[in-house]
Amino acid sequence: MQLNRIDMNLLVYLDVLLRERSVTKAADQLGISQPAMSNGLRRLRTLFDDPLLIRTSEGMTPTERARQLEPTLRTVLQDIERAIRPRSEFDAAASGRVFRIMVSDYAESTLIPPLLRRLREIAPSVILDLMTPSDVSFFDVEQGKVDLVINRFNSIPQSFHQTTVWKDDFCCMVSRDNPILDNFSLKNYLEAQHVWVSKTGFGVSVGVDPGDVQRLGWVDEVLRQLGKKRRITVFTRHYQAAMLLSEQNDLVLTVPSRAALLQAENPRLVVKAPPFEIPPIQLKLVWSPLLHHDPAHRWMRRLINEVAEEVVAPEF
Repeated sequence: MQLNRIDMNLLVYLDVLLRERSVTKAADQLGISQPAMSNGLRRLRTLFDDPLLIRTSEGMTPTERARQLEPTLRTVLQDIERAIRPRSEFDAAASGRVFRIMVSDYAESTLIPPLLRRLREIAPSVILDLMTPSDVSFFDVEQGKVDLVINRFNSIPQSFHQTTVWKDDFCCMVSRDNPILDNFSLKNYLEAQHVWVSKTGFGVSVGVDPGDVQRLGWVDEVLRQLGKKRRITVFTRHYQAAMLLSEQNDLVLTVPSRAALLQAENPRLVVKAPPFEIPPIQLKLVWSPLLHHDPAHRWMRRLINEVAEEVVAPEF
């Protein structure tokens, strides 16, 4: 038997007939004429090669074959109904859904805390599973194993959906006791020792080559275009650690401004504008097309964008 040759309406007819045990009542429930229902029953008998319902003194009585079919038929029709039923909106207040989000250290430090505060207000049972770039591959995202990726990217597969969370400028952080504050010029900047912090993209990193300027990121690429190079003596992937290291009086840290905002009240640090122009970075929100229409996923994307608008870049 080939499914494409079966009128699926007949299965609905049979389900109602087995419940009502009456051609007339079944026709009324389905809103069709009694002759149309009788014709449907004839076609069902041909399809299953069985009478299915036989008129007795107690009315229409199902055959043994019909009794065997009844529970399976009902389950199948209920599954189909659930599959094609319009999806309801996501009930965030009652949901305990786990959202798996791959997030860079920069985004985790700047965006996730206010996002979590908002979740505690409107969706207290929602769970965040925060993953690092080393935990995730493009394949994981493509297959929908990871809900969202929040990071900076040089390139993203064309099949992925993306939106810009925000743009961020750069600033420098130095110890209040650092002599460079007396003259924060490009010359002194280049002669100073620097803390490098970054981790973008996917996959496990095997370390940084200080001589490979093109892989060091935005700041060093701008300096390369100027024919300059800074002296990096510490490499880290953690923004909070980098900012604590910048408290030492011989180190300079250059970071996105929203990250520097985390230490804005630190009396041991001074925030300065870089002595050269650095183009802003873009923090991206990326997800698989498999999750694009999921109601819960749409809700979380909207919430992240709303929260991001409230994380205003500081002016130093």
